[in-house]
Amino acid sequence: MEAYKQGFIEFMVASDVLKFGEFTLKSGRRSPFFMNAGAYVTGAQLKRLGEYYAQAIHDNFGLDFDVVFGPAYKGIPLAVVTAIALNDLYGKEVRYCSDRKEVKDHGADKGGMLGYELKDGDRVVMVEDVTTSGKSIDETYPKLMAAADVEVKGLIVSLNRMEVGKGGVTTAQKEIEAKYGFPVASIVSMAEVCEVLYNREVDGRVVIDDRIKAALDAYYAEYGAKE
Repeated sequence: MEAYKQGFIEFMVASDVLKFGEFTLKSGRRSPFFMNAGAYVTGAQLKRLGEYYAQAIHDNFGLDFDVVFGPAYKGIPLAVVTAIALNDLYGKEVRYCSDRKEVKDHGADKGGMLGYELKDGDRVVMVEDVTTSGKSIDETYPKLMAAADVEVKGLIVSLNRMEVGKGGVTTAQKEIEAKYGFPVASIVSMAEVCEVLYNREVDGRVVIDDRIKAALDAYYAEYGAKE
């Protein structure tokens, strides 16, 4: 496993972004873990977050693209910090863009997009926190394609939950790939999270002990999907 992946897993836990316990998801599933990217709130956290996304984009898709697009709302800061990190780490100058939940009907920047105004031929990498059902992409992808004739090079998410999507067979990430025709990758997967955290301490505590591991195993026995 790449060093930055292990670092990212420990970073999620230390930032109180990745939690273990019992949580009810939007889907109604009872999950033994939950990820909330909204918990990244400090300048230091956001700087590191952008660097992890930039490294994952570099490793999975390369740097041959023009725009980082983040679906509103959580995708907006993700797009911004990733664009900054791409410049800092690789000297790659890209623009950021996000959709608006409500179309702005006044001013010089009116319209349905925030940030860079997309143009025909732009090559776009999308960034999200986590994809459980693919619903947010279903909502934002049509907006993206309506704005200009762009090429989506791929989608990067923080965490691959490795559970079945809406179709009940494969992951939401694979469902998105099949539906829209662009690759989807994650910084880390839950398998990698378990590999790093099981019976290991982060900030002086064991994050995944035998009890949590049993709950995870039971969850994936019911909802798990192969890559």
